[in-house]
Amino acid sequence: MNEELHREKLPLDSEACIECANPCCGGGCEVRSKLDSCNWLADLPGDASQFDIVEVHFKNTRRGFYRNSSNLTLHQGDWVAVEANPGHDIGQVALTGPLVRMQMKRVNLRPDAEILRVFRKARAIDMERYEEAKSRETDTMIRSRKIAADLGLKMKIGDVEYQGDGNKAIFYYIADERVDFRQLIKVLADVFKIRVEMKQIGARQEAGRIGGIGPCGRPMCCASWMTNFVSVATSAARFQDISLNPQKLAGQCAKLKCCINFEVDTYVEASKKMPSRDVVLETKDKVYYLFKCDVLKREMTYSTQKNQAENTVVLTPDRVNEVMKLNSNGIKPDKLTLDDDERKLEQKAFGDILGQDSISRFDKKKKKKKKGNGAQQPAHETAGDRRRDNNNPVVHGERRDQQPPRRRPQQGKNNHEFQRRNGNLGQDNKRERHQGPQSPRQ
Repeated sequence: MNEELHREKLPLDSEACIECANPCCGGGCEVRSKLDSCNWLADLPGDASQFDIVEVHFKNTRRGFYRNSSNLTLHQGDWVAVEANPGHDIGQVALTGPLVRMQMKRVNLRPDAEILRVFRKARAIDMERYEEAKSRETDTMIRSRKIAADLGLKMKIGDVEYQGDGNKAIFYYIADERVDFRQLIKVLADVFKIRVEMKQIGARQEAGRIGGIGPCGRPMCCASWMTNFVSVATSAARFQDISLNPQKLAGQCAKLKCCINFEVDTYVEASKKMPSRDVVLETKDKVYYLFKCDVLKREMTYSTQKNQAENTVVLTPDRVNEVMKLNSNGIKPDKLTLDDDERKLEQKAFGDILGQDSISRFDKKKKKKKKGNGAQQPAHETAGDRRRDNNNPVVHGERRDQQPPRRRPQQGKNNHEFQRRNGNLGQDNKRERHQGPQSPRQ
């Protein structure tokens, strides 16, 4: 039941949250579109009474600011009837409170300017007339296209938006040249019995209205979040070393993709620290030309041919500056690369960007064998012996799980006395104990 009530408050051409617990709208329904703003001051007491102007959204990313002169209790997502010229229009409240002042400042609209009023909250009869007018938009667009073609006008009518009361319609058109549509307005007003307003839009606005999936696999930026469109130049593609292929650089609007401008500042800043691309490097036997340059990885690839890769050499910017300095002094090195540069480039084969390690590091580890009970390492054992012990369980002729060998007797003048006292003397005592006393030798 709650979900049905939730969907009744939403327009037919919008997406909304399933849960109505977002604090931005005070626990009410929130419409998700690229013009929506998060009212992060909604939970503060008395925020709506501090500013009596509200922001209202209409179809085709059209919005306006209206004064709540009747002190109505308006929340984000409420449908309201606002003043229009002539009649009234139906829209949805998008933002209330002091944040509206910031939005007006953003669009260069002063609070003391002439602002239209909010009449009332939309009633059932207002919504019926609004839905009836909206159902006539598709048929009106098709018929208006035929009328424009009969008049020989080089323009394309992309969409039609009816006012909430059905007395006025806005015709959105696309044209490459200046069009005189005065005769078209007379014909449209006579055929549809409405007041006509013509509004020109660009190809990017039309693509954003239609929507679609971009080559990156995500919804197009112009249909999801972009509201202001900036011109894109081919120089942005040159800075990023993108192939100047019109089929790959153009989007669904047949213009250059807007995403080309997203990273161009990073490439321009990084390219300032790179050597000049027009300088030729000379060695004793060859001449090298720049083939390609990766400014983010800071690698420059040189080739012996200008237009194709032949005998390519990858250098760092520091090494290129060194060779350029040597050539300017009339010195030609034997080769471009150094042993240190080659080793550095070999180490960059695995890109460790986030501090990660190779997944094969576990294959190099070997389990250590547990030592036996009471086992002790000799004091004279070195670190090299301990490394060898991990692979060879035999140490000094003994097993690791056995006791270490006894200390050998010292060599020298006291060796005989030591053997007599510990060895011979012990054997004589044992013999006397078992065989009895011996007779003295003759």
